[in-house]
Amino acid sequence: MENLSHILSADMLFMTLRLAIPIGLAAIGGTICERSGIVNLGLEGMMLMGAFGGVLGSHITGNPWLGIVFAVFIAGAMGLIHAVLCIHYRTSQTVSGVGINILAGGLTVVLTRAVWQVDGRSGAVERIPTVTIPGLSDIPALGALFTGQSPYVYLTVAIAVAAWFVFYKTKVGLRLRAIGDHPQAAAAAGVNVKRYRYAAVITSGMLCGLAGAYLSIVHSNMFINDMVAGRGFMALAANIFGGWNPIGSILASIVFAFAQAMRITLALDIPDQFIQMFPYILTLLVLIAAGRKARGPEALGRMED
Repeated sequence: MENLSHILSADMLFMTLRLAIPIGLAAIGGTICERSGIVNLGLEGMMLMGAFGGVLGSHITGNPWLGIVFAVFIAGAMGLIHAVLCIHYRTSQTVSGVGINILAGGLTVVLTRAVWQVDGRSGAVERIPTVTIPGLSDIPALGALFTGQSPYVYLTVAIAVAAWFVFYKTKVGLRLRAIGDHPQAAAAAGVNVKRYRYAAVITSGMLCGLAGAYLSIVHSNMFINDMVAGRGFMALAANIFGGWNPIGSILASIVFAFAQAMRITLALDIPDQFIQMFPYILTLLVLIAAGRKARGPEALGRMED
């Protein structure tokens, strides 16, 4: 009964929302990238570079908001690398994504040591402060959603809605979806397929940078090696489970975040290692179940155009 009360509590809800933010942002990035026909298995590495960039920027400037700018720029550069390899050189998209993850894992270790002369973690930096929205915070029951929350909560919702609007209500979104399904037909209609794909992959990297910065200068106040801890792969699963739809990706991210929150809060009489495995087991099960029925962009992973 005690565990049940934890699951149904407001604290559990807010923890789930906070944990869903980095997964959701990266999942939207994955959605944008893969809607253009480019597979992005490098979400994990791009998030890790974003987490490092956020702390590096905050460390250099003393301003965590500029840290976010650093994070977005650095992870966007990783997206550019992935785009050049996949679009210009037609490298295997799977190999490129895995290479991004390996590169980020090693590079952040070396750079952390070079900047802070310590292994495993950076020094402490300023965090993004929480905000309370006057008026809305006084609403009964819902006021807590607008009291002492990270600006990332509202930013994530805004990005999800904006991405959905662009995908389904604008010519840009129509062209991007057409490229992901029938790139040759889109090119024949005068659409610059390569330009759209470059923009989509770089935007994906930038959103991953935003997600990584959340982990290092909002959720925490330092960079720790491998601190992304599989969230990039959860984002990949959320993208598939959400049907390559920005809103669906956010909702799927909440499911994975809820599993993470349960791992943190539940007190069960079983070895802790099994509890820590729960979010990752859920990710695998979702991929197995959803992967059979999921229908992604028809040209996803193909470069015959």
